[in-house]
Amino acid sequence: MDVVVRLMLRFLLVPLGAMIATVTAVVLVLLVHWHTFMSQMTSNIELQHDYVIALIAAAPAALFMLSLAGVLMLAPAAIGVVLAEAFAIRSWIYHAVNGALSAWIGWSLMVDPADHYFSDAKLVVAAGLAAGFAYWLVAGWTSGFWRPLARPAPSRA
Repeated sequence: MDVVVRLMLRFLLVPLGAMIATVTAVVLVLLVHWHTFMSQMTSNIELQHDYVIALIAAAPAALFMLSLAGVLMLAPAAIGVVLAEAFAIRSWIYHAVNGALSAWIGWSLMVDPADHYFSDAKLVVAAGLAAGFAYWLVAGWTSGFWRPLARPAPSRA
């Protein structure tokens, strides 16, 4: 029964960890390129003084571009997560390197990596590192549903 509960918990924690990791990477990229993002938001002269309307106008294009890059970067990360779950790898280093490596692989598969947000490979790898660490904080430190977190105390005879 305990294994079933841990398995159900993994079905909740792994997608939550992936979502938090994706948001972490996107926020890091947007914070680094805040000036570029704000210039795109205020490119229309009529919308310069109303940031809410500018955000509504610029956000769909930015989110579409970031989600396309996210899909290319999440596919290799999913392989690393499956390996971590199968072998109960709980190291933060493994998950951070998995995030960085999958971000770099996804960046190299992009058609035009010279885009404003993803022009620098170091930024992409840093976002992947942050995403991998965020995943570890949420779901990676408990990887492997079949391996308990703590060993049961030995029974005394």
